[in-house]
Amino acid sequence: MKALFRRSQALQKLGRLDQAVSDLQRCVSLEPKNKAFQEALRALGSSMHEKMKTMSCTDSKVAQMFQILLDPEEKDADKKQKAAQNLIVLAREEAGAEKIFQSDGVRLLMQLLDTVKADLMLAALRTLVGLCSGHRSRTMAILAELGAPRLSAVLGVEHEQVSLAACNLLHVMFDSLKEGLQKDFRGKEDAVDLKLLIKHLLELLALEGASAHGRDNALNLLIKVVPRKSPKETNNSMSLWVIDQGLKKILEVGSTVCGTPGSLPVTENSRMSASVLLSKLYDDLKCDAERENFHHLCEDYVRSWFEGHELAGKLRAIQTVSCLLQGPSDAGNRVLELEGIMDSVLSLCASVCEAHQLVAVEALIHAADKAKRASFITANGVSLLKEIYKHSERDSIRIRALVGLCKLGSAGGTDFSMKQFAEGSTMKLAKQCRKWLCNETIDAGTRRWAVEGLAYLTFDADVKEEFVEDKAAMQAMFHLAKSEDRSVLYAVASTLVNCTNSYDHEEPDPQMLELAKYAKQHIPEQHPKDKPDFVKRRVRKLLTAGVVSALACMVKSENPALTNSCRELISRVFLALVEEAEDRGGVVAQGGGKALIPLSLEGTEVGQTKAAQALAKITITSNPEMAFPGERIYEVVRPLVSLLHLQRTGLENFEGLMALTNLAGISERLRQKILKEKAVPMIEGYMFEEHELIRLAATECMCNMAMSKEVQELFLAEDSDRLKLMVLYSGEEDEKLRRAASGTLAMLTALHPAICKRIPQVVSAWQWGGGTWHPLGQHPVSHIPSHSCPGAVSQCWPWEMGEPILT
Repeated sequence: MKALFRRSQALQKLGRLDQAVSDLQRCVSLEPKNKAFQEALRALGSSMHEKMKTMSCTDSKVAQMFQILLDPEEKDADKKQKAAQNLIVLAREEAGAEKIFQSDGVRLLMQLLDTVKADLMLAALRTLVGLCSGHRSRTMAILAELGAPRLSAVLGVEHEQVSLAACNLLHVMFDSLKEGLQKDFRGKEDAVDLKLLIKHLLELLALEGASAHGRDNALNLLIKVVPRKSPKETNNSMSLWVIDQGLKKILEVGSTVCGTPGSLPVTENSRMSASVLLSKLYDDLKCDAERENFHHLCEDYVRSWFEGHELAGKLRAIQTVSCLLQGPSDAGNRVLELEGIMDSVLSLCASVCEAHQLVAVEALIHAADKAKRASFITANGVSLLKEIYKHSERDSIRIRALVGLCKLGSAGGTDFSMKQFAEGSTMKLAKQCRKWLCNETIDAGTRRWAVEGLAYLTFDADVKEEFVEDKAAMQAMFHLAKSEDRSVLYAVASTLVNCTNSYDHEEPDPQMLELAKYAKQHIPEQHPKDKPDFVKRRVRKLLTAGVVSALACMVKSENPALTNSCRELISRVFLALVEEAEDRGGVVAQGGGKALIPLSLEGTEVGQTKAAQALAKITITSNPEMAFPGERIYEVVRPLVSLLHLQRTGLENFEGLMALTNLAGISERLRQKILKEKAVPMIEGYMFEEHELIRLAATECMCNMAMSKEVQELFLAEDSDRLKLMVLYSGEEDEKLRRAASGTLAMLTALHPAICKRIPQVVSAWQWGGGTWHPLGQHPVSHIPSHSCPGAVSQCWPWEMGEPILT
């Protein structure tokens, strides 16, 4: 009886009410006098009645909507639009979705797709999204009914919105099928369906009849669904299958030269999307044998175009090299070393045809990434690039040649002592880049190259100083960052990282410097204008110019150009912007706090840590309820807890603890969120830290956390020394530590009188010495640099209201 009763409850939750009633009726027949069974059957009967009423209502609605949409004599456009919208809304609810599905809705939706009318096709696709969302069995049935070829054909239509809706539907289908695959529920069938869909997407890439938008959407979809989400997942078979079956098709898109006869229709973003997909696939490989196979396939493809196809083939081969250098650069560099490739690039730079020059100069720019090759190009190609820059009549060619010169001029990086060009040449190049950047008569695609040039030249501190003084150039760059051309994102982020000096740089060991001097080795020198005072002024000017709103727009982008590397650069810039406490309010007011949350949850580990540290700095000195209004404040907890992990630096631990202290003092719900993220054991661990400031911050955080019942119970545990530690800290010499520990004890004893009796017991073995215990003694500073801590502590206590939260 108990098993039947529990099964009826489970069936009721699943919505299978008729089966649930059957089980309850058997329970009642076995034990007629059981009141629990009788009450449950009565309640279930009323629920079933309500559902039948709803279903009958839904049934009539569905039939009515389809009748209006499929009626050829219905001329009222508004009425059809409302019917389509109602159908979409119905599909978003489980009852409506199920009724549409059971009422032969898939066949009717196919009829809507066959009308080839954009509004009806959009309605059908969005309704199908509702039917497939989170429902594996319906997805399988719909895929079998529609067929992968039909869905792929709809993705490739010319209408941009229809193509995007088809892309969304396919993404939902992938998610539903992958969920079934992960649960190992008919996993082989799901894997076959997934491969079938991916196969048709790959075929769409090389299909001449497909639209440019459809090709981009197919690439974006492959980027999202093929590579593993995390390196922790062991199975990369899908990536291997795509490389074997479709790598050459992806390279077809990447090698397309716009404007040449027989070229595939592509957009400005197509090659960038292909590069991102190739990079994701390459990063998903796990061993040298898999990478070697990738290299061989790329080399074979380039050779197939380079040998035997004359000039057109050489252009395709060089364009492929550019695509690979922008994505998996290791593969690009391998291909670039093939015999004749580099010579062809240099010779085509002198071509009289604009399209040929564009391809060759871009390849030359991307090829200069490696120092070895940059030296070769400096020796053999600089004079050629200068000739193109001076004498070409086309701005599109001149600006690319200029970027090539900029890249070669920045080969020394931030090392002030390594100058590639004569004194003043770099400044002239930067001035020309800023001039082109501000020229609104030039198209955005060409002006993007001016930002590329500045991304390289801003390694030079003199260029940084001039750039932040040029308000028009900064505004033009921010305007480009907010535009639809997302290929500029990485260049903008790189320029801002250089201007704010937020790249990684370590102070060299004095002993190693002396050793390098003795061995007559080159020692990098820092530019005088890269000192902290100059950096602080540059940051302030960028903030005044509106850099935060530009960064917030960049983060909102859904484009593949917003790669994890790009996210990391943006996180670095945000961390530099909030370094000074007085700037943090302005950053939050312009949307910086909202933009940092997704950056702290997605991307590279370094990028997530930098974004989390920026959130911590904001939370320390600003009222968290104002900085992160509404539900957003709860999203901040996880990034802050990530700063407590042992692999983080002492400063990151310290700032994470202070930020959590402020959050824990706000509400019980926030304390529960901190508990749920398993932060309490880490906070306890830092209470034993040797560094006095980290130990203090952990104790203060525990003081606020002690307001939660779950934390109080930890102190009540018989086999725990937590209470003893708090009593001992109440006698330490550090006044703030004494106050935090005493505050914790005061709260605990007020809420749990039993703790009052235990305090003398836990310290009975300790000797009194003038009223002060010294169990830990004084310890030297070990984790946080001495120049960082005092500033951070002075910024800790909250807002402008006076007393710390924990009091």
